[in-house]
Amino acid sequence: MALALVVLSGCASMQTQFAREAELVAARGEPHRIWDNPDGTRTYEYSTQPNGSSTWMYTIDANGSIVEQHDALSPRNRARVERGMSKDEVARLLGEHDSVQIYRRLNEEVWDWRIPTDHGFAGTYFNVHFIDDVVDRTSITQIHYGGDGGLSGWFGHPFGWGMGIGYHHHPRFYGGYGHPWGWSPWYGW
Repeated sequence: MALALVVLSGCASMQTQFAREAELVAARGEPHRIWDNPDGTRTYEYSTQPNGSSTWMYTIDANGSIVEQHDALSPRNRARVERGMSKDEVARLLGEHDSVQIYRRLNEEVWDWRIPTDHGFAGTYFNVHFIDDVVDRTSITQIHYGGDGGLSGWFGHPFGWGMGIGYHHHPRFYGGYGHPWGWSPWYGW
């Protein structure tokens, strides 16, 4: 039991901690964005989107000392997104998003961030839904692997089209309408 706790505590501290701005830039390169804060500090944003699942923010004081560092996509930080926030406020809080979905009939724009995924999922995304350029709500999208190894099947669209990321197995190209267990009457198992 003690060994398991030591191993798990090591996972939480795998992100390198930096003390000085020069040390940070030497190790990570130039930031994706630099945010000026009202108190005179600056926040450097290092996003791993679209392929990674973290966005590290480092707040630096006038002397070049790092006074705060955190993953902007942590569950605690994502919970800070509130209804009525502007797009700029969300970008400042969570960093660069992975993708944007636009639903014209609903007058809705959805920003997605890849976040750490639970075991068994192909991907997990945190979504912020904007209506009239302010936050309406947030949601989580979990992409499931299907019975045929694709993003379809039992957990996907009834026609095998995947879940939330477009048409993975369209019936026009893959014969039939996909079965929950991954077989097709036209192509067998």
